[in-house]
Amino acid sequence: MHNPASLPKMVPFAFLSVVLIWSTTPLGIVWSSASVHPTMAVLLRMVLALILGGLLLRIFQIRFPWTKAAKKLYGFSSIGIVGGMLLSYFAAQYLASGTMSLIFGLSPLISGMLAQKLLNEPKFGPTKLVSLALAFIGLGIVCSSKLSLNSDSWVGLVLVLAAVFLFSLSGVLIKTVQINIHPIASTVGALLFSTPLFTLAWLLFDGTLPIDTWQVKSIWAIIYLGIFGSLIGFIAYFYVLQNLKASTVALVTLITPVFAMGLGATLNGEVITDTLIIGALFVLAGLALYQFGEKLKSLLKKSDVEASS
Repeated sequence: MHNPASLPKMVPFAFLSVVLIWSTTPLGIVWSSASVHPTMAVLLRMVLALILGGLLLRIFQIRFPWTKAAKKLYGFSSIGIVGGMLLSYFAAQYLASGTMSLIFGLSPLISGMLAQKLLNEPKFGPTKLVSLALAFIGLGIVCSSKLSLNSDSWVGLVLVLAAVFLFSLSGVLIKTVQINIHPIASTVGALLFSTPLFTLAWLLFDGTLPIDTWQVKSIWAIIYLGIFGSLIGFIAYFYVLQNLKASTVALVTLITPVFAMGLGATLNGEVITDTLIIGALFVLAGLALYQFGEKLKSLLKKSDVEASS
């Protein structure tokens, strides 16, 4: 772990890349699986990312470790990729991209709860418990608005909540592996472990190749997600994860729902209701309090002490 003074120069750039890529990913998922079966859309995306990642390893002659620790890291990473991605693709059949991004915003809170159990991190104090309550009240409001709009929405909500849990679990488990590895190598390793599982999912749920029904929009979305969403996005994510605390990395999910909802409304005609906005504000307020509440409290205490002296 690095302190801010010694952070590599590329960390802020990588962090910004993750924010931009994750903001566009939910819409990419909706578009790519509009005319291509979700399992095939995600499989093609991963295969493209794996081929390009493999080429980068060769071109830049990056060491690709195959030790016990490395395989453990790849395995833990694939939990988030397979679980998080596959379930998100299925959820996209039932939910708007902005709603998916908003629910993914809960990952810092879930990561925090899992880190208590798996990394022995301190238990939540009153501030974090309040933030948790706010976020889940917001989620309840979002869910109620979605369920009243579409009776099938509950399927998407369950799928995306399971995706968030697996994604958060993966991020916390990665932190338990002590290994010095290049972000491109960890991305390729994770994709190497994930792709066979995506192939299996395609064989189980679809197994067909109706290329003539695929729309150009879906194909371009798959290419975009393969290059940016998977390869560049994962490299930047693993790089940031190596250099910052897991909870700080999860801050990305505080920013992306706002962009994602705006993009969904602008480019995909997704309806943003008043109830959805209220729910989103609760979720984002909870996340902001979770991330900055303790710092704000200590700053206020400090200013009180300074004022009284």
